[in-house]
Amino acid sequence: MATARSPQGATGTGGVKGNNRGGGAGRTGGRLRSFTRALHFPVTGTARGIRKATHAHGAGESGLGKLIELHAVNGAGDVMITIALASTVFFSVPTDEARGRVALYLAITMAPFTLLAPVIGPLLDRVPHGRRAAMAGAMLARALLALVLSGAVITGGIELYPAALGVLVASKAYGVVRSAVVPRLLPPRFSLVKANSRVTLGGLLATGVAAPVGAGLQALGPRWPLYGAFVIFVAGTVLSFTLPHKVDSAKGEDTALLAADEAHLHGPHRKPLKRPGLRTVGIAVTHALAVNAAIRCLAGFLIFFLAFLLREHPLAGQSAAVSLGMVAVAAGVGNALGTAVGAWLKSRAPEVIIVTVVAIELAVAVTAALFFSAFLVACLAAVAGFAQALAKLSLDALIQRDVPELVRTSAFARSETLLQMAWVLGGAIGIALPLNGTLGMTVAAAVLAAGWLTTVRGLLGSARHGGRTRPRVA
Repeated sequence: MATARSPQGATGTGGVKGNNRGGGAGRTGGRLRSFTRALHFPVTGTARGIRKATHAHGAGESGLGKLIELHAVNGAGDVMITIALASTVFFSVPTDEARGRVALYLAITMAPFTLLAPVIGPLLDRVPHGRRAAMAGAMLARALLALVLSGAVITGGIELYPAALGVLVASKAYGVVRSAVVPRLLPPRFSLVKANSRVTLGGLLATGVAAPVGAGLQALGPRWPLYGAFVIFVAGTVLSFTLPHKVDSAKGEDTALLAADEAHLHGPHRKPLKRPGLRTVGIAVTHALAVNAAIRCLAGFLIFFLAFLLREHPLAGQSAAVSLGMVAVAAGVGNALGTAVGAWLKSRAPEVIIVTVVAIELAVAVTAALFFSAFLVACLAAVAGFAQALAKLSLDALIQRDVPELVRTSAFARSETLLQMAWVLGGAIGIALPLNGTLGMTVAAAVLAAGWLTTVRGLLGSARHGGRTRPRVA
Protein backbone atom coordinates (compact mmCIF):
# COMPACT_ATOMS: atom_id res chain seq x y z
CA MET A 1 0.00 0.00 0.00
CA ALA A 2 2.89 2.23 0.77
CA THR A 3 4.20 1.55 -2.67
CA ALA A 4 0.82 2.30 -4.16
CA ARG A 5 0.43 5.47 -2.19
CA SER A 6 3.85 6.65 -3.15
CA PRO A 7 3.08 7.05 -6.84
CA GLN A 8 -0.25 8.62 -5.95
CA GLY A 9 1.47 11.02 -3.67
CA ALA A 10 4.06 11.72 -6.29
CA THR A 11 1.38 12.22 -8.87
CA GLY A 12 -0.65 14.40 -6.56
CA THR A 13 2.31 16.53 -5.68
CA GLY A 14 3.26 16.88 -9.31
CA GLY A 15 -0.31 17.82 -10.14
CA VAL A 16 -0.31 20.52 -7.53
CA LYS A 17 2.98 21.87 -8.77
CA GLY A 18 1.74 21.83 -12.33
CA ASN A 19 -1.40 23.70 -11.33
CA ASN A 20 0.67 26.26 -9.51
CA ARG A 21 2.84 26.77 -12.55
CA GLY A 22 -0.22 27.05 -14.77
CA GLY A 23 -1.80 29.54 -12.39
CA GLY A 24 1.37 31.61 -12.36
CA ALA A 25 1.54 31.60 -16.12
CA GLY A 26 -2.13 32.58 -16.30
CA ARG A 27 -1.60 35.46 -13.91
CA THR A 28 1.46 36.60 -15.90
CA GLY A 29 -0.51 36.44 -19.16
CA GLY A 30 -3.37 38.35 -17.55
CA ARG A 31 -1.01 41.06 -16.37
CA LEU A 32 0.54 41.26 -19.84
CA ARG A 33 -2.88 41.61 -21.46
CA SER A 34 -3.84 44.28 -18.93
CA PHE A 35 -0.60 46.13 -19.61
CA THR A 36 -1.18 45.92 -23.38
CA ARG A 37 -4.74 47.20 -22.99
CA ALA A 38 -3.42 50.07 -20.85
CA LEU A 39 -0.98 51.00 -23.61
CA HIS A 40 -3.69 50.80 -26.28
CA PHE A 41 -6.35 52.63 -24.29
CA PRO A 42 -5.15 56.21 -25.00
CA VAL A 43 -5.48 55.43 -28.70
CA THR A 44 -8.54 53.18 -28.75
CA GLY A 45 -10.31 55.14 -26.02
CA THR A 46 -9.70 58.42 -27.81
CA ALA A 47 -10.85 56.91 -31.12
CA ARG A 48 -14.05 55.64 -29.53
CA GLY A 49 -14.64 59.01 -27.90
CA ILE A 50 -14.16 60.83 -31.21
CA ARG A 51 -16.43 58.39 -33.02
CA LYS A 52 -19.13 58.82 -30.36
CA ALA A 53 -18.94 62.62 -30.61
CA THR A 54 -18.95 62.80 -34.42
CA HIS A 55 -21.79 60.26 -34.77
CA ALA A 56 -24.10 61.74 -32.09
CA HIS A 57 -27.67 62.92 -32.70
CA GLY A 58 -28.19 60.91 -35.88
CA ALA A 59 -24.98 62.07 -37.59
CA GLY A 60 -23.73 58.49 -37.75
CA GLU A 61 -26.84 57.21 -39.52
CA SER A 62 -26.99 60.09 -42.02
CA GLY A 63 -23.29 59.96 -42.91
CA LEU A 64 -22.50 63.41 -41.50
CA GLY A 65 -20.22 61.81 -38.89
CA LYS A 66 -17.99 60.37 -41.62
CA LEU A 67 -17.84 63.77 -43.33
CA ILE A 68 -16.76 65.36 -40.03
CA GLU A 69 -13.97 62.79 -39.75
CA LEU A 70 -12.97 63.34 -43.38
CA HIS A 71 -12.79 67.10 -42.83
CA ALA A 72 -10.63 66.52 -39.75
CA VAL A 73 -8.25 64.46 -41.90
CA ASN A 74 -8.23 67.25 -44.48
CA GLY A 75 -7.33 69.87 -41.87
CA ALA A 76 -4.55 67.73 -40.39
CA GLY A 77 -2.98 67.09 -43.81
CA ASP A 78 -3.16 70.73 -44.86
CA VAL A 79 -1.44 71.95 -41.69
CA MET A 80 1.40 69.45 -42.25
CA ILE A 81 2.03 70.87 -45.72
CA THR A 82 1.72 74.44 -44.43
CA ILE A 83 4.39 73.81 -41.77
CA ALA A 84 6.77 72.32 -44.33
CA LEU A 85 6.30 75.15 -46.86
CA ALA A 86 6.49 77.88 -44.22
CA SER A 87 9.83 76.60 -42.98
CA THR A 88 11.17 76.44 -46.56
CA VAL A 89 9.77 79.61 -48.10
CA PHE A 90 9.46 81.84 -45.04
CA PHE A 91 11.52 81.03 -41.95
CA SER A 92 14.71 79.69 -43.52
CA VAL A 93 15.88 83.00 -45.05
CA PRO A 94 16.14 86.70 -44.04
CA THR A 95 12.96 88.78 -44.14
CA ASP A 96 13.71 90.62 -47.40
CA GLU A 97 14.53 87.40 -49.23
CA ALA A 98 11.55 85.66 -47.63
CA ARG A 99 9.27 88.40 -48.87
CA GLY A 100 10.58 87.94 -52.39
CA ARG A 101 10.05 84.19 -52.13
CA VAL A 102 6.51 84.56 -50.85
CA ALA A 103 5.76 87.12 -53.56
CA LEU A 104 7.02 84.62 -56.14
CA TYR A 105 4.97 81.90 -54.46
CA LEU A 106 1.84 84.07 -54.67
CA ALA A 107 2.52 85.03 -58.28
CA ILE A 108 3.06 81.45 -59.43
CA THR A 109 0.35 79.80 -57.35
CA MET A 110 -2.30 82.37 -56.50
CA ALA A 111 -2.56 84.00 -59.92
CA PRO A 112 -3.37 80.74 -61.76
CA PHE A 113 -5.66 79.75 -58.91
CA THR A 114 -7.59 83.01 -59.30
CA LEU A 115 -8.22 82.03 -62.93
CA LEU A 116 -9.09 78.42 -62.03
CA ALA A 117 -11.32 79.16 -59.03
CA PRO A 118 -14.35 80.43 -61.01
CA VAL A 119 -14.25 77.20 -63.02
CA ILE A 120 -14.29 74.85 -60.02
CA GLY A 121 -17.88 75.49 -58.91
CA PRO A 122 -19.52 75.31 -62.36
CA LEU A 123 -17.40 72.28 -63.26
CA LEU A 124 -18.58 70.43 -60.16
CA ASP A 125 -22.16 71.43 -61.03
CA ARG A 126 -21.72 69.38 -64.22
CA VAL A 127 -20.42 66.27 -62.45
CA PRO A 128 -22.62 65.97 -59.35
CA HIS A 129 -22.59 62.17 -59.60
CA GLY A 130 -18.85 62.10 -58.84
CA ARG A 131 -18.62 64.03 -55.57
CA ARG A 132 -17.08 61.18 -53.58
CA ALA A 133 -14.60 60.57 -56.40
CA ALA A 134 -13.87 64.32 -56.55
CA MET A 135 -13.11 64.46 -52.82
CA ALA A 136 -10.99 61.30 -53.05
CA GLY A 137 -9.18 62.77 -56.07
CA ALA A 138 -8.42 65.98 -54.16
CA MET A 139 -7.00 63.90 -51.30
CA LEU A 140 -4.95 61.62 -53.56
CA ALA A 141 -3.58 64.56 -55.57
CA ARG A 142 -2.31 66.19 -52.39
CA ALA A 143 -0.81 62.91 -51.20
CA LEU A 144 1.22 62.56 -54.42
CA LEU A 145 2.15 66.25 -54.49
CA ALA A 146 3.38 65.98 -50.90
CA LEU A 147 5.93 63.43 -52.14
CA VAL A 148 6.96 65.82 -54.93
CA LEU A 149 7.32 68.63 -52.39
CA SER A 150 9.41 66.40 -50.11
CA GLY A 151 12.13 66.44 -52.75
CA ALA A 152 11.65 70.10 -53.68
CA VAL A 153 12.09 71.39 -50.12
CA ILE A 154 15.57 69.84 -50.07
CA THR A 155 16.75 70.87 -53.54
CA GLY A 156 14.87 74.17 -53.71
CA GLY A 157 13.91 73.28 -57.29
CA ILE A 158 11.37 75.16 -59.36
CA GLU A 159 8.96 72.21 -59.05
CA LEU A 160 8.15 73.54 -55.57
CA TYR A 161 5.84 76.19 -57.02
CA PRO A 162 3.69 74.17 -59.47
CA ALA A 163 3.41 71.44 -56.82
CA ALA A 164 2.28 74.05 -54.28
CA LEU A 165 -0.25 75.34 -56.83
CA GLY A 166 -1.59 71.82 -57.25
CA VAL A 167 -1.96 71.43 -53.49
CA LEU A 168 -3.77 74.78 -53.27
CA VAL A 169 -6.19 73.99 -56.10
CA ALA A 170 -6.90 70.49 -54.73
CA SER A 171 -7.50 71.90 -51.24
CA LYS A 172 -9.92 74.55 -52.49
CA ALA A 173 -11.69 72.04 -54.76
CA TYR A 174 -12.22 69.81 -51.74
CA GLY A 175 -13.67 72.79 -49.85
CA VAL A 176 -16.14 73.54 -52.63
CA VAL A 177 -17.28 69.90 -52.87
CA ARG A 178 -17.55 69.60 -49.10
CA SER A 179 -19.85 72.64 -49.01
CA ALA A 180 -22.05 71.02 -51.64
CA VAL A 181 -22.12 67.66 -49.81
CA VAL A 182 -23.27 68.85 -46.37
CA PRO A 183 -26.93 69.47 -47.36
CA ARG A 184 -27.12 65.86 -48.58
CA LEU A 185 -26.09 64.45 -45.18
CA LEU A 186 -28.33 66.37 -42.77
CA PRO A 187 -29.80 64.18 -40.00
CA PRO A 188 -33.50 64.66 -39.14
CA ARG A 189 -34.22 68.00 -37.43
CA PHE A 190 -30.65 69.14 -38.09
CA SER A 191 -30.04 72.64 -39.45
CA LEU A 192 -27.31 73.44 -41.94
CA VAL A 193 -25.77 75.82 -39.41
CA LYS A 194 -25.48 73.07 -36.81
CA ALA A 195 -24.08 70.61 -39.37
CA ASN A 196 -21.53 73.08 -40.75
CA SER A 197 -20.48 74.13 -37.25
CA ARG A 198 -19.76 70.49 -36.37
CA VAL A 199 -17.77 69.96 -39.56
CA THR A 200 -15.80 73.18 -39.05
CA LEU A 201 -15.12 72.45 -35.38
CA GLY A 202 -13.87 68.97 -36.29
CA GLY A 203 -11.41 70.50 -38.73
CA LEU A 204 -10.22 73.08 -36.20
CA LEU A 205 -9.63 70.48 -33.51
CA ALA A 206 -7.70 68.26 -35.92
CA THR A 207 -5.59 71.23 -37.00
CA GLY A 208 -4.80 72.03 -33.37
CA VAL A 209 -3.70 68.44 -32.73
CA ALA A 210 -1.72 68.09 -35.97
CA ALA A 211 0.16 71.41 -35.66
CA PRO A 212 2.47 70.37 -32.78
CA VAL A 213 2.92 66.94 -34.38
CA GLY A 214 3.97 68.65 -37.61
CA ALA A 215 6.35 70.92 -35.70
CA GLY A 216 7.91 67.84 -34.09
CA LEU A 217 8.33 66.17 -37.48
CA GLN A 218 9.84 69.38 -38.83
CA ALA A 219 12.51 69.15 -36.13
CA LEU A 220 13.52 65.79 -37.62
CA GLY A 221 13.90 67.32 -41.08
CA PRO A 222 11.96 69.37 -43.65
CA ARG A 223 10.74 66.25 -45.45
CA TRP A 224 9.04 64.59 -42.49
CA PRO A 225 5.90 66.78 -42.27
CA LEU A 226 5.34 66.06 -45.96
CA TYR A 227 5.69 62.32 -45.36
CA GLY A 228 3.11 62.75 -42.60
CA ALA A 229 0.83 64.64 -45.01
CA PHE A 230 1.19 61.80 -47.54
CA VAL A 231 -0.01 59.21 -45.02
CA ILE A 232 -2.89 61.43 -43.85
CA PHE A 233 -4.15 62.18 -47.36
CA VAL A 234 -3.97 58.52 -48.41
CA ALA A 235 -6.20 57.77 -45.42
CA GLY A 236 -8.50 60.59 -46.56
CA THR A 237 -8.69 59.10 -50.05
CA VAL A 238 -9.98 55.83 -48.62
CA LEU A 239 -12.31 57.59 -46.18
CA SER A 240 -13.91 59.60 -49.02
CA PHE A 241 -15.42 56.45 -50.50
CA THR A 242 -16.98 55.49 -47.16
CA LEU A 243 -19.42 58.41 -47.46
CA PRO A 244 -23.00 57.35 -48.30
CA HIS A 245 -23.91 56.84 -51.95
CA LYS A 246 -26.53 59.60 -51.70
CA VAL A 247 -23.65 62.10 -51.78
CA ASP A 248 -23.31 61.31 -55.48
CA SER A 249 -27.01 61.66 -56.20
CA ALA A 250 -28.08 64.77 -58.07
CA LYS A 251 -31.79 63.97 -57.82
CA GLY A 252 -33.81 67.14 -57.35
CA GLU A 253 -30.89 69.50 -57.92
CA ASP A 254 -30.27 72.29 -60.40
CA THR A 255 -27.90 75.22 -60.84
CA ALA A 256 -28.04 78.35 -58.71
CA LEU A 257 -27.39 81.80 -60.16
CA LEU A 258 -25.69 84.27 -57.81
CA ALA A 259 -27.94 87.23 -58.58
CA ALA A 260 -30.24 89.08 -56.21
CA ASP A 261 -33.36 88.89 -58.36
CA GLU A 262 -34.52 88.55 -61.94
CA ALA A 263 -33.74 92.21 -62.68
CA HIS A 264 -30.05 91.58 -62.05
CA LEU A 265 -29.66 88.56 -64.30
CA HIS A 266 -27.37 89.13 -67.26
CA GLY A 267 -26.35 87.48 -70.47
CA PRO A 268 -28.16 84.35 -71.63
CA HIS A 269 -30.31 84.29 -68.47
CA ARG A 270 -31.79 87.76 -69.01
CA LYS A 271 -34.87 86.36 -70.70
CA PRO A 272 -37.30 83.97 -69.01
CA LEU A 273 -35.89 80.47 -68.95
CA LYS A 274 -37.72 77.39 -70.13
CA ARG A 275 -36.18 75.31 -67.31
CA PRO A 276 -37.92 76.21 -64.02
CA GLY A 277 -34.94 74.92 -62.00
CA LEU A 278 -32.71 77.94 -62.61
CA ARG A 279 -33.42 80.47 -59.87
CA THR A 280 -31.78 83.47 -58.28
CA VAL A 281 -30.65 83.25 -54.66
CA GLY A 282 -32.30 86.32 -53.13
CA ILE A 283 -31.16 89.74 -51.94
CA ALA A 284 -30.32 88.67 -48.37
CA VAL A 285 -28.04 85.89 -49.60
CA THR A 286 -26.18 88.10 -52.06
CA HIS A 287 -25.60 90.82 -49.44
CA ALA A 288 -24.47 88.25 -46.88
CA LEU A 289 -22.15 86.72 -49.47
CA ALA A 290 -20.65 90.14 -50.25
CA VAL A 291 -19.87 90.94 -46.63
CA ASN A 292 -18.50 87.42 -46.09
CA ALA A 293 -16.22 88.01 -49.07
CA ALA A 294 -14.93 91.17 -47.36
CA ILE A 295 -14.29 89.19 -44.16
CA ARG A 296 -12.48 86.44 -46.06
CA CYS A 297 -10.43 89.06 -47.95
CA LEU A 298 -9.41 90.53 -44.58
CA ALA A 299 -8.42 87.05 -43.34
CA GLY A 300 -6.12 86.51 -46.31
CA PHE A 301 -4.65 89.99 -45.86
CA LEU A 302 -3.94 89.48 -42.15
CA ILE A 303 -2.25 86.12 -42.70
CA PHE A 304 0.35 87.46 -45.11
CA PHE A 305 0.75 90.97 -43.76
CA LEU A 306 1.14 89.93 -40.12
CA ALA A 307 3.49 87.10 -41.06
CA PHE A 308 6.08 89.65 -42.21
CA LEU A 309 5.18 92.42 -39.80
CA LEU A 310 5.69 90.18 -36.76
CA ARG A 311 9.02 88.97 -38.12
CA GLU A 312 10.24 92.56 -38.04
CA HIS A 313 8.32 93.67 -34.94
CA PRO A 314 7.49 90.63 -32.76
CA LEU A 315 5.32 90.77 -29.67
CA ALA A 316 7.08 92.21 -26.62
CA GLY A 317 9.63 89.80 -25.22
CA GLN A 318 8.90 87.08 -27.80
CA SER A 319 10.64 85.74 -30.88
CA ALA A 320 9.14 86.10 -34.34
CA ALA A 321 8.08 82.43 -34.47
CA VAL A 322 6.45 82.59 -31.03
CA SER A 323 4.69 85.86 -31.93
CA LEU A 324 3.25 84.33 -35.10
CA GLY A 325 2.20 81.26 -33.15
CA MET A 326 0.42 83.35 -30.52
CA VAL A 327 -1.49 85.33 -33.15
CA ALA A 328 -2.39 82.10 -34.98
CA VAL A 329 -3.65 80.56 -31.74
CA ALA A 330 -5.71 83.69 -31.03
CA ALA A 331 -7.30 83.46 -34.48
CA GLY A 332 -7.96 79.74 -34.05
CA VAL A 333 -9.56 80.20 -30.64
CA GLY A 334 -11.71 83.02 -32.03
CA ASN A 335 -12.78 80.83 -34.93
CA ALA A 336 -13.69 77.93 -32.65
CA LEU A 337 -15.62 80.26 -30.33
CA GLY A 338 -17.50 81.75 -33.29
CA THR A 339 -18.41 78.26 -34.49
CA ALA A 340 -19.69 77.30 -31.03
CA VAL A 341 -21.71 80.51 -30.67
CA GLY A 342 -23.17 80.02 -34.17
CA ALA A 343 -24.38 76.54 -33.26
CA TRP A 344 -25.86 77.86 -30.00
CA LEU A 345 -27.74 80.72 -31.70
CA LYS A 346 -29.44 78.19 -34.05
CA SER A 347 -29.90 80.48 -37.08
CA ARG A 348 -31.68 83.24 -35.15
CA ALA A 349 -31.78 86.53 -37.13
CA PRO A 350 -28.75 85.74 -39.36
CA GLU A 351 -28.80 89.19 -41.01
CA VAL A 352 -28.58 90.93 -37.63
CA ILE A 353 -25.78 88.58 -36.53
CA ILE A 354 -23.72 89.38 -39.64
CA VAL A 355 -24.21 93.14 -39.29
CA THR A 356 -23.32 93.03 -35.58
CA VAL A 357 -20.19 90.86 -35.71
CA VAL A 358 -18.77 92.77 -38.67
CA ALA A 359 -19.44 96.09 -36.91
CA ILE A 360 -17.49 94.79 -33.89
CA GLU A 361 -14.65 93.59 -36.13
CA LEU A 362 -14.58 96.95 -37.92
CA ALA A 363 -14.41 98.79 -34.59
CA VAL A 364 -11.43 96.66 -33.49
CA ALA A 365 -9.69 97.21 -36.85
CA VAL A 366 -10.17 101.00 -36.59
CA THR A 367 -8.87 100.94 -32.99
CA ALA A 368 -5.81 98.95 -34.11
CA ALA A 369 -5.18 101.50 -36.87
CA LEU A 370 -5.46 104.48 -34.51
CA PHE A 371 -3.54 102.98 -31.58
CA PHE A 372 -1.37 100.38 -33.22
CA SER A 373 0.18 97.85 -30.87
CA ALA A 374 1.05 94.17 -30.86
CA PHE A 375 -1.72 93.49 -28.33
CA LEU A 376 -4.37 95.10 -30.54
CA VAL A 377 -3.09 93.10 -33.52
CA ALA A 378 -3.60 89.88 -31.55
CA CYS A 379 -7.07 91.08 -30.52
CA LEU A 380 -7.92 91.80 -34.16
CA ALA A 381 -6.78 88.29 -35.17
CA ALA A 382 -9.05 86.74 -32.51
CA VAL A 383 -12.05 88.91 -33.44
CA ALA A 384 -11.45 88.26 -37.15
CA GLY A 385 -11.51 84.49 -36.54
CA PHE A 386 -14.70 84.84 -34.48
CA ALA A 387 -16.42 87.03 -37.07
CA GLN A 388 -15.41 84.82 -39.99
CA ALA A 389 -16.88 81.70 -38.38
CA LEU A 390 -20.10 83.31 -37.18
CA ALA A 391 -20.74 85.27 -40.40
CA LYS A 392 -20.17 82.13 -42.54
CA LEU A 393 -22.63 80.11 -40.43
CA SER A 394 -25.15 82.94 -40.77
CA LEU A 395 -24.67 82.86 -44.55
CA ASP A 396 -25.35 79.12 -44.43
CA ALA A 397 -28.55 79.82 -42.50
CA LEU A 398 -29.70 82.34 -45.12
CA ILE A 399 -28.99 79.89 -47.94
CA GLN A 400 -31.03 77.25 -46.15
CA ARG A 401 -33.86 79.72 -45.51
CA ASP A 402 -34.05 81.62 -48.81
CA VAL A 403 -32.65 79.32 -51.49
CA PRO A 404 -34.95 76.57 -52.81
CA GLU A 405 -33.75 73.06 -52.09
CA LEU A 406 -33.57 72.41 -55.83
CA VAL A 407 -30.54 74.69 -56.19
CA ARG A 408 -29.23 74.80 -52.60
CA THR A 409 -26.30 72.46 -53.19
CA SER A 410 -25.14 74.49 -56.20
CA ALA A 411 -25.49 77.74 -54.21
CA PHE A 412 -23.18 76.37 -51.51
CA ALA A 413 -20.55 75.31 -54.04
CA ARG A 414 -20.54 78.61 -55.95
CA SER A 415 -20.57 80.79 -52.84
CA GLU A 416 -17.60 78.89 -51.41
CA THR A 417 -15.68 79.42 -54.66
CA LEU A 418 -16.28 83.18 -54.45
CA LEU A 419 -15.09 83.27 -50.84
CA GLN A 420 -11.90 81.42 -51.78
CA MET A 421 -11.17 84.01 -54.47
CA ALA A 422 -11.69 86.81 -51.94
CA TRP A 423 -9.09 85.17 -49.65
CA VAL A 424 -6.61 85.08 -52.55
CA LEU A 425 -7.17 88.78 -53.24
CA GLY A 426 -6.59 89.65 -49.59
CA GLY A 427 -3.37 87.66 -49.55
CA ALA A 428 -2.09 89.52 -52.60
CA ILE A 429 -2.80 92.89 -50.96
CA GLY A 430 -1.04 91.74 -47.78
CA ILE A 431 2.16 90.77 -49.57
CA ALA A 432 2.26 93.95 -51.69
CA LEU A 433 1.75 96.44 -48.85
CA PRO A 434 4.73 98.10 -47.09
CA LEU A 435 5.42 96.77 -43.59
CA ASN A 436 3.87 99.67 -41.73
CA GLY A 437 1.54 98.58 -38.93
CA THR A 438 -0.69 101.65 -38.93
CA LEU A 439 -1.01 101.57 -42.73
CA GLY A 440 -1.79 97.86 -42.69
CA MET A 441 -4.53 98.17 -40.08
CA THR A 442 -5.97 101.14 -41.97
CA VAL A 443 -6.18 99.06 -45.13
CA ALA A 444 -7.75 96.21 -43.12
CA ALA A 445 -10.39 98.58 -41.76
CA ALA A 446 -11.05 99.99 -45.24
CA VAL A 447 -11.58 96.52 -46.76
CA LEU A 448 -14.02 95.60 -44.01
CA ALA A 449 -15.82 98.95 -44.13
CA ALA A 450 -16.35 98.63 -47.89
CA GLY A 451 -18.07 95.27 -47.45
CA TRP A 452 -20.08 96.31 -44.40
CA LEU A 453 -21.31 99.74 -45.53
CA THR A 454 -22.50 98.47 -48.92
CA THR A 455 -24.55 95.64 -47.40
CA VAL A 456 -25.78 96.79 -43.98
CA ARG A 457 -28.90 98.51 -45.33
CA GLY A 458 -29.98 95.56 -47.43
CA LEU A 459 -29.36 93.05 -44.63
CA LEU A 460 -31.28 95.07 -42.03
CA GLY A 461 -34.08 95.60 -44.55
CA SER A 462 -34.28 91.86 -45.10
CA ALA A 463 -34.33 91.28 -41.33
CA ARG A 464 -37.21 93.76 -40.88
CA HIS A 465 -39.25 91.86 -43.48
CA GLY A 466 -38.52 88.55 -41.82
CA GLY A 467 -36.56 87.32 -44.80
CA ARG A 468 -39.64 87.25 -47.01
CA THR A 469 -38.72 87.61 -50.67
CA ARG A 470 -40.80 87.43 -53.79
CA PRO A 471 -40.78 84.21 -55.82
CA ARG A 472 -37.45 83.61 -57.55
CA VAL A 473 -38.39 81.16 -60.27
CA ALA A 474 -36.92 82.47 -63.48
